[in-house]
Amino acid sequence: MKKIAVITSTRAEYGLLAPVIKELRKHESPEFKVDVIVTGTHLSQEYGYTINEIKEDGIRIDHEIAIPVKSDSEYDISSNQADTLLKFTSLFIEERYTAIVILGDRYEMLAIAIAAGNTNTPIFHLCGGDTTEGAKDEWIRHSITKMSYLHFVTNEDSRKRVIQLGEDPDRVFNFGSTSTDNILALATSSKKEALDCIGLSECDYAVCTYHPVTMEDGLLAQQMDSFLEAIKAFPEILFIVTKSNADQGGALINSILDSAEKEISNIKVYDSLGAKRYLSLMKHSVFVLGNSSSGIIEAPAFHIPTVNIGDRQKGRLQSASTINCGSDTESIKAGMQKALSPEFRNVCQEATSPYGSGNAAKHIAEKVFETVMFTTISLKKIFYII
Repeated sequence: MKKIAVITSTRAEYGLLAPVIKELRKHESPEFKVDVIVTGTHLSQEYGYTINEIKEDGIRIDHEIAIPVKSDSEYDISSNQADTLLKFTSLFIEERYTAIVILGDRYEMLAIAIAAGNTNTPIFHLCGGDTTEGAKDEWIRHSITKMSYLHFVTNEDSRKRVIQLGEDPDRVFNFGSTSTDNILALATSSKKEALDCIGLSECDYAVCTYHPVTMEDGLLAQQMDSFLEAIKAFPEILFIVTKSNADQGGALINSILDSAEKEISNIKVYDSLGAKRYLSLMKHSVFVLGNSSSGIIEAPAFHIPTVNIGDRQKGRLQSASTINCGSDTESIKAGMQKALSPEFRNVCQEATSPYGSGNAAKHIAEKVFETVMFTTISLKKIFYII
Protein backbone atom coordinates (compact mmCIF):
# COMPACT_ATOMS: atom_id res chain seq x y z
CA MET A 1 0.00 0.00 0.00
CA LYS A 2 1.13 3.54 -0.78
CA LYS A 3 0.61 5.96 2.09
CA ILE A 4 1.13 9.71 2.13
CA ALA A 5 0.67 12.32 4.85
CA VAL A 6 -0.60 15.89 4.67
CA ILE A 7 0.75 17.95 7.57
CA THR A 8 -0.85 21.11 8.95
CA SER A 9 0.35 23.28 11.83
CA THR A 10 -1.60 26.58 11.57
CA ARG A 11 -5.08 27.84 10.73
CA ALA A 12 -3.86 29.80 7.68
CA GLU A 13 -2.01 26.95 6.03
CA TYR A 14 -4.83 24.48 6.85
CA GLY A 15 -7.23 26.68 4.90
CA LEU A 16 -5.04 26.27 1.83
CA LEU A 17 -4.49 22.53 2.37
CA ALA A 18 -8.10 21.58 3.12
CA PRO A 19 -9.27 21.40 -0.52
CA VAL A 20 -6.19 19.32 -1.40
CA ILE A 21 -6.92 16.89 1.45
CA LYS A 22 -10.51 16.49 0.29
CA GLU A 23 -9.47 15.87 -3.30
CA LEU A 24 -6.73 13.42 -2.30
CA ARG A 25 -9.13 11.41 -0.17
CA LYS A 26 -11.35 10.84 -3.19
CA HIS A 27 -8.51 8.57 -4.36
CA GLU A 28 -8.30 6.53 -1.13
CA SER A 29 -8.45 2.76 -1.55
CA PRO A 30 -6.82 -0.34 -0.08
CA GLU A 31 -3.79 0.62 -2.23
CA PHE A 32 -3.64 4.33 -1.40
CA LYS A 33 -4.11 6.02 1.99
CA VAL A 34 -3.97 9.71 2.93
CA ASP A 35 -3.11 10.50 6.55
CA VAL A 36 -3.69 13.94 8.03
CA ILE A 37 -1.23 15.00 10.73
CA VAL A 38 -2.21 17.93 12.95
CA THR A 39 0.41 19.80 14.97
CA GLY A 40 1.57 23.27 16.01
CA THR A 41 -0.87 25.99 17.02
CA HIS A 42 -3.85 23.82 16.05
CA LEU A 43 -3.36 22.12 19.43
CA SER A 44 -2.86 25.32 21.45
CA GLN A 45 -5.67 26.94 23.44
CA GLU A 46 -3.75 30.23 23.23
CA TYR A 47 -4.15 30.23 19.43
CA GLY A 48 -7.79 29.12 19.38
CA TYR A 49 -7.39 25.30 19.45
CA THR A 50 -8.13 25.29 15.73
CA ILE A 51 -8.07 21.51 15.46
CA ASN A 52 -11.78 21.90 16.13
CA GLU A 53 -12.16 23.65 12.76
CA ILE A 54 -10.62 20.62 11.05
CA LYS A 55 -13.00 18.31 12.90
CA GLU A 56 -15.95 20.56 11.97
CA ASP A 57 -14.94 20.13 8.33
CA GLY A 58 -15.41 16.38 8.75
CA ILE A 59 -11.76 15.62 7.95
CA ARG A 60 -10.36 12.46 9.53
CA ILE A 61 -7.32 13.20 11.69
CA ASP A 62 -4.82 10.35 11.86
CA HIS A 63 -2.13 11.82 14.13
CA GLU A 64 -1.98 14.70 16.62
CA ILE A 65 1.63 15.71 17.34
CA ALA A 66 1.93 18.27 20.12
CA ILE A 67 4.93 20.57 19.79
CA PRO A 68 5.80 23.70 21.80
CA VAL A 69 4.59 26.98 20.28
CA LYS A 70 6.03 29.60 22.62
CA SER A 71 7.86 32.06 20.40
CA ASP A 72 9.00 34.97 22.54
CA SER A 73 12.71 34.59 21.72
CA GLU A 74 15.20 33.16 19.25
CA TYR A 75 15.89 30.38 21.77
CA ASP A 76 12.17 29.46 21.82
CA ILE A 77 12.11 29.07 18.04
CA SER A 78 15.19 26.83 18.00
CA SER A 79 13.90 24.80 20.93
CA ASN A 80 10.56 24.32 19.17
CA GLN A 81 12.32 23.20 16.01
CA ALA A 82 14.45 20.69 17.92
CA ASP A 83 11.38 19.12 19.54
CA THR A 84 9.55 19.08 16.21
CA LEU A 85 12.51 17.45 14.45
CA LEU A 86 12.72 14.61 16.97
CA LYS A 87 8.99 13.91 17.12
CA PHE A 88 8.49 13.89 13.36
CA THR A 89 11.60 11.82 12.76
CA SER A 90 10.14 9.18 15.09
CA LEU A 91 6.78 9.35 13.32
CA PHE A 92 8.30 9.05 9.84
CA ILE A 93 10.40 6.07 10.92
CA GLU A 94 7.29 4.40 12.31
CA GLU A 95 4.94 5.15 9.41
CA ARG A 96 7.36 5.01 6.43
CA TYR A 97 5.26 7.33 4.27
CA THR A 98 5.69 7.17 0.52
CA ALA A 99 5.68 10.98 0.59
CA ILE A 100 4.51 13.93 2.68
CA VAL A 101 2.64 17.04 1.51
CA ILE A 102 3.53 20.31 3.24
CA LEU A 103 2.90 23.96 2.50
CA GLY A 104 4.88 27.12 2.76
CA ASP A 105 7.45 28.62 4.95
CA ARG A 106 7.02 28.30 8.70
CA TYR A 107 9.90 27.40 10.99
CA GLU A 108 8.24 24.20 12.21
CA MET A 109 7.74 23.08 8.61
CA LEU A 110 11.47 23.48 8.06
CA ALA A 111 12.08 21.08 10.97
CA ILE A 112 9.50 18.66 9.53
CA ALA A 113 11.20 18.86 6.14
CA ILE A 114 14.56 18.05 7.74
CA ALA A 115 12.96 15.06 9.49
CA ALA A 116 11.66 13.92 6.11
CA GLY A 117 15.10 14.32 4.57
CA ASN A 118 16.75 12.36 7.37
CA THR A 119 14.31 9.48 6.84
CA ASN A 120 14.41 9.54 3.01
CA THR A 121 10.77 10.62 2.85
CA PRO A 122 9.96 12.55 -0.36
CA ILE A 123 8.45 16.00 0.11
CA PHE A 124 5.72 17.45 -2.11
CA HIS A 125 5.76 21.20 -1.45
CA LEU A 126 3.03 23.82 -2.01
CA CYS A 127 3.62 27.57 -2.39
CA GLY A 128 7.34 27.49 -3.13
CA GLY A 129 8.96 30.27 -5.13
CA ASP A 130 7.01 33.10 -3.50
CA THR A 131 8.95 36.01 -2.05
CA THR A 132 8.29 37.81 1.24
CA GLU A 133 11.34 39.93 1.86
CA GLY A 134 10.29 41.23 5.29
CA ALA A 135 10.14 37.86 7.04
CA LYS A 136 12.34 34.89 7.88
CA ASP A 137 9.76 32.94 5.85
CA GLU A 138 11.76 33.98 2.78
CA TRP A 139 14.81 31.83 3.42
CA ILE A 140 12.80 29.06 5.08
CA ARG A 141 10.55 28.70 2.03
CA HIS A 142 13.46 28.49 -0.41
CA SER A 143 15.24 26.00 1.86
CA ILE A 144 12.22 23.71 1.85
CA THR A 145 12.08 24.04 -1.94
CA LYS A 146 15.58 22.59 -2.22
CA MET A 147 14.54 19.66 -0.01
CA SER A 148 11.44 18.86 -2.05
CA TYR A 149 10.72 16.46 -4.91
CA LEU A 150 7.48 17.91 -6.34
CA HIS A 151 6.65 21.60 -6.40
CA PHE A 152 3.14 23.08 -6.65
CA VAL A 153 3.54 26.83 -7.07
CA THR A 154 0.76 29.41 -7.17
CA ASN A 155 1.83 31.61 -10.08
CA GLU A 156 4.15 31.79 -13.05
CA ASP A 157 6.73 34.06 -11.41
CA SER A 158 7.13 31.55 -8.58
CA ARG A 159 7.49 28.68 -11.05
CA LYS A 160 10.41 30.47 -12.68
CA ARG A 161 12.07 31.11 -9.31
CA VAL A 162 11.85 27.45 -8.28
CA ILE A 163 13.49 26.43 -11.56
CA GLN A 164 16.11 29.15 -11.04
CA LEU A 165 16.89 27.43 -7.73
CA GLY A 166 17.94 24.42 -9.78
CA GLU A 167 14.76 22.34 -9.65
CA ASP A 168 13.77 20.18 -12.62
CA PRO A 169 11.00 21.95 -14.62
CA ASP A 170 9.30 18.59 -15.13
CA ARG A 171 8.56 18.50 -11.41
CA VAL A 172 7.37 22.12 -11.02
CA PHE A 173 3.66 22.69 -11.60
CA ASN A 174 1.69 25.95 -11.67
CA PHE A 175 -1.93 25.01 -11.02
CA GLY A 176 -2.69 28.27 -9.20
CA SER A 177 -3.50 28.81 -5.53
CA THR A 178 -5.99 26.73 -3.57
CA SER A 179 -7.08 30.02 -1.99
CA THR A 180 -9.00 30.64 -5.21
CA ASP A 181 -10.64 27.22 -4.81
CA ASN A 182 -11.66 28.22 -1.28
CA ILE A 183 -13.11 31.51 -2.40
CA LEU A 184 -15.43 29.78 -4.84
CA ALA A 185 -16.36 26.99 -2.43
CA LEU A 186 -16.50 28.64 1.00
CA ALA A 187 -17.40 32.34 0.74
CA THR A 188 -21.10 31.64 0.42
CA SER A 189 -22.57 33.50 3.41
CA SER A 190 -24.43 36.78 3.02
CA LYS A 191 -23.11 39.82 4.85
CA LYS A 192 -25.76 39.45 7.53
CA GLU A 193 -25.00 35.75 8.00
CA ALA A 194 -21.26 36.42 8.21
CA LEU A 195 -21.71 39.12 10.86
CA ASP A 196 -24.35 37.16 12.79
CA CYS A 197 -22.04 34.18 13.19
CA ILE A 198 -19.52 36.29 15.13
CA GLY A 199 -22.15 38.20 17.11
CA LEU A 200 -22.08 41.49 15.21
CA SER A 201 -24.81 43.68 13.74
CA GLU A 202 -24.94 45.34 10.31
CA CYS A 203 -22.03 47.73 9.84
CA ASP A 204 -19.26 48.79 7.50
CA TYR A 205 -16.16 46.83 8.49
CA ALA A 206 -12.62 45.92 7.49
CA VAL A 207 -10.96 42.54 8.01
CA CYS A 208 -7.48 42.79 9.54
CA THR A 209 -4.51 40.60 10.40
CA TYR A 210 -1.12 41.87 11.58
CA HIS A 211 1.81 39.46 11.83
CA PRO A 212 5.34 40.17 13.09
CA VAL A 213 7.81 41.43 10.51
CA THR A 214 10.48 39.02 11.65
CA MET A 215 13.36 40.76 9.87
CA GLU A 216 12.69 44.04 11.73
CA ASP A 217 13.64 43.30 15.32
CA GLY A 218 12.72 45.79 18.03
CA LEU A 219 10.08 47.77 16.13
CA LEU A 220 7.00 45.68 16.85
CA ALA A 221 5.46 47.69 19.71
CA GLN A 222 5.95 50.91 17.74
CA GLN A 223 4.40 49.37 14.62
CA MET A 224 1.38 48.12 16.57
CA ASP A 225 0.89 51.55 18.12
CA SER A 226 0.85 53.09 14.63
CA PHE A 227 -1.57 50.40 13.40
CA LEU A 228 -4.01 51.06 16.25
CA GLU A 229 -3.75 54.85 15.96
CA ALA A 230 -4.70 54.56 12.28
CA ILE A 231 -7.70 52.41 13.18
CA LYS A 232 -8.90 55.02 15.67
CA ALA A 233 -8.90 57.62 12.88
CA PHE A 234 -11.78 55.77 11.13
CA PRO A 235 -14.47 55.44 13.83
CA GLU A 236 -17.18 54.85 11.22
CA ILE A 237 -15.58 51.49 10.32
CA LEU A 238 -15.48 48.43 12.58
CA PHE A 239 -12.14 46.60 12.38
CA ILE A 240 -12.49 42.82 12.71
CA VAL A 241 -9.02 41.62 13.69
CA THR A 242 -7.80 38.03 13.80
CA LYS A 243 -4.86 37.35 16.07
CA SER A 244 -1.31 36.84 14.88
CA ASN A 245 0.44 33.54 14.23
CA ALA A 246 3.13 31.91 16.38
CA ASP A 247 6.12 33.67 14.80
CA GLN A 248 8.49 35.36 17.20
CA GLY A 249 6.59 38.45 18.33
CA GLY A 250 3.14 36.99 17.71
CA ALA A 251 2.36 36.65 21.42
CA LEU A 252 3.24 40.34 21.95
CA ILE A 253 0.92 41.39 19.12
CA ASN A 254 -1.91 39.32 20.56
CA SER A 255 -1.42 40.79 24.01
CA ILE A 256 -1.52 44.31 22.57
CA LEU A 257 -4.68 43.46 20.63
CA ASP A 258 -6.42 42.09 23.73
CA SER A 259 -5.69 45.35 25.54
CA ALA A 260 -6.72 47.48 22.55
CA GLU A 261 -10.12 45.78 22.29
CA LYS A 262 -10.94 47.04 25.81
CA GLU A 263 -9.94 50.60 24.98
CA ILE A 264 -10.84 51.20 21.32
CA SER A 265 -14.54 51.13 20.47
CA ASN A 266 -14.24 50.18 16.77
CA ILE A 267 -12.10 47.06 17.09
CA LYS A 268 -13.15 43.44 17.68
CA VAL A 269 -10.47 40.77 18.16
CA TYR A 270 -10.84 37.03 17.46
CA ASP A 271 -8.46 34.14 18.09
CA SER A 272 -9.52 32.56 14.79
CA LEU A 273 -12.50 32.87 12.47
CA GLY A 274 -12.17 29.66 10.45
CA ALA A 275 -11.87 29.66 6.67
CA LYS A 276 -15.59 29.86 5.85
CA ARG A 277 -16.29 32.75 8.24
CA TYR A 278 -13.07 34.55 7.36
CA LEU A 279 -13.59 34.41 3.60
CA SER A 280 -17.28 35.29 3.83
CA LEU A 281 -16.43 38.30 6.01
CA MET A 282 -13.68 39.31 3.60
CA LYS A 283 -16.10 39.14 0.67
CA HIS A 284 -18.36 41.80 2.20
CA SER A 285 -15.69 44.01 3.82
CA VAL A 286 -14.89 47.55 2.70
CA PHE A 287 -11.21 46.60 2.55
CA VAL A 288 -8.59 44.25 3.98
CA LEU A 289 -5.94 45.76 6.26
CA GLY A 290 -2.67 44.37 7.61
CA ASN A 291 0.27 42.36 6.36
CA SER A 292 -1.16 38.88 5.80
CA SER A 293 -0.77 37.04 2.51
CA SER A 294 -4.57 36.66 2.37
CA GLY A 295 -4.85 40.33 1.44
CA ILE A 296 -2.50 39.76 -1.48
CA ILE A 297 -3.70 36.35 -2.69
CA GLU A 298 -7.38 36.07 -1.77
CA ALA A 299 -8.84 39.58 -1.55
CA PRO A 300 -8.32 40.40 -5.27
CA ALA A 301 -10.75 37.64 -6.24
CA PHE A 302 -13.48 39.58 -4.39
CA HIS A 303 -12.50 42.84 -6.15
CA ILE A 304 -12.01 44.61 -2.82
CA PRO A 305 -9.04 46.80 -1.83
CA THR A 306 -6.15 45.58 0.29
CA VAL A 307 -4.09 48.02 2.37
CA ASN A 308 -0.83 46.12 2.73
CA ILE A 309 1.33 47.45 5.57
CA GLY A 310 5.11 47.41 5.57
CA ASP A 311 7.57 44.90 4.14
CA ARG A 312 6.31 41.49 5.30
CA GLN A 313 4.79 40.73 1.88
CA LYS A 314 7.36 42.69 -0.13
CA GLY A 315 8.21 40.84 -3.34
CA ARG A 316 5.00 38.79 -3.48
CA LEU A 317 3.13 38.97 -6.81
CA GLN A 318 0.27 41.48 -6.44
CA SER A 319 -2.81 42.63 -8.30
CA ALA A 320 -3.92 46.21 -8.99
CA SER A 321 -6.26 46.08 -5.98
CA THR A 322 -3.35 46.21 -3.50
CA ILE A 323 -2.26 49.48 -1.89
CA ASN A 324 1.20 49.30 -0.33
CA CYS A 325 1.96 51.63 2.54
CA GLY A 326 4.54 52.16 5.28
CA SER A 327 4.05 51.01 8.86
CA ASP A 328 3.66 54.52 10.31
CA THR A 329 0.25 55.93 11.23
CA GLU A 330 0.02 58.55 8.50
CA SER A 331 0.93 56.09 5.73
CA ILE A 332 -1.67 53.57 6.94
CA LYS A 333 -4.33 56.29 7.19
CA ALA A 334 -3.53 57.44 3.64
CA GLY A 335 -3.77 53.86 2.40
CA MET A 336 -7.18 53.39 3.99
CA GLN A 337 -8.41 56.71 2.62
CA LYS A 338 -7.37 55.62 -0.87
CA ALA A 339 -9.08 52.25 -0.42
CA LEU A 340 -12.35 54.03 0.37
CA SER A 341 -12.19 56.34 -2.65
CA PRO A 342 -14.63 55.68 -5.50
CA GLU A 343 -11.80 55.92 -8.02
CA PHE A 344 -9.77 53.13 -6.46
CA ARG A 345 -12.82 50.96 -5.87
CA ASN A 346 -13.46 51.16 -9.62
CA VAL A 347 -9.87 49.98 -10.20
CA CYS A 348 -10.56 47.00 -7.94
CA GLN A 349 -13.60 46.01 -9.96
CA GLU A 350 -11.38 45.63 -13.02
CA ALA A 351 -8.49 43.92 -11.18
CA THR A 352 -7.72 40.26 -11.81
CA SER A 353 -5.98 37.75 -9.56
CA PRO A 354 -2.72 36.16 -10.80
CA TYR A 355 -3.36 33.08 -8.63
CA GLY A 356 -5.41 30.77 -10.81
CA SER A 357 -8.99 30.00 -11.78
CA GLY A 358 -10.16 27.85 -8.88
CA ASN A 359 -9.30 24.23 -9.73
CA ALA A 360 -5.82 23.97 -8.21
CA ALA A 361 -6.65 21.35 -5.57
CA LYS A 362 -8.03 18.87 -8.10
CA HIS A 363 -4.95 19.14 -10.31
CA ILE A 364 -2.56 18.92 -7.33
CA ALA A 365 -4.29 15.81 -5.99
CA GLU A 366 -4.24 14.13 -9.38
CA LYS A 367 -0.52 14.81 -9.82
CA VAL A 368 0.28 13.57 -6.29
CA PHE A 369 -1.72 10.37 -6.82
CA GLU A 370 -0.20 9.75 -10.24
CA THR A 371 3.34 10.30 -8.93
CA VAL A 372 2.91 8.09 -5.87
CA MET A 373 1.14 5.25 -7.64
CA PHE A 374 2.83 5.13 -11.03
CA THR A 375 6.26 6.77 -10.74
CA THR A 376 9.56 5.63 -9.31
CA ILE A 377 10.67 8.45 -7.01
CA SER A 378 14.42 8.99 -6.86
CA LEU A 379 15.76 11.41 -4.26
CA LYS A 380 19.07 11.72 -6.10
CA LYS A 381 18.83 15.31 -7.26
CA ILE A 382 20.50 16.83 -10.28
CA PHE A 383 20.87 20.61 -10.22
CA TYR A 384 19.01 21.92 -13.27
CA ILE A 385 21.01 24.53 -15.18
CA ILE A 386 18.96 27.16 -16.97
